[in-house]
Amino acid sequence: MLNRNLSYFLDSTKVKRLTEKISRSKKAISPILATLLLIVIAVAAIVVTYAWIMTYMTSATSQAGILLKKDAVNWPSNTTIIIYVRNTGTADAIMDAVYVGKSSTDLILQTSVSYDPTSKAVLKDGGTITITVGYNWTSQTTYYFRIVPKVGEALVFQEKAP
Repeated sequence: MLNRNLSYFLDSTKVKRLTEKISRSKKAISPILATLLLIVIAVAAIVVTYAWIMTYMTSATSQAGILLKKDAVNWPSNTTIIIYVRNTGTADAIMDAVYVGKSSTDLILQTSVSYDPTSKAVLKDGGTITITVGYNWTSQTTYYFRIVPKVGEALVFQEKAP
């Protein structure tokens, strides 16, 4: 009905032009543009995935080089704990912090800690470090330890005092 009313006011060529404009505005994008758009989206997804994987792999390989193991724990007095740590990994480690507590969820950063060697370095392929912690401990109590290197995974273990 609208077209009939418009035809009274406009001649047939104007109606035809108006109909073409309306129909052109409702058309979808061409197949070529759709293909190009899909290619751009795919390339962007590949770039984002590549960046994420490279970031993950870089951090994982730098951490994989350090592998700390507990050799032994000595309790020479009620105020001292001596921990012997070995690095069996393929990269040198620098010790950063030592935590001790009576539960795995209540570890406290220790400030009275000395290292031998004093550089805090544990050489790769079996290097060792002696960590002396000033800590008041009680006999027959289980203590939880977390020894943290500057880079890599922390050494976490528990030990029962004699």
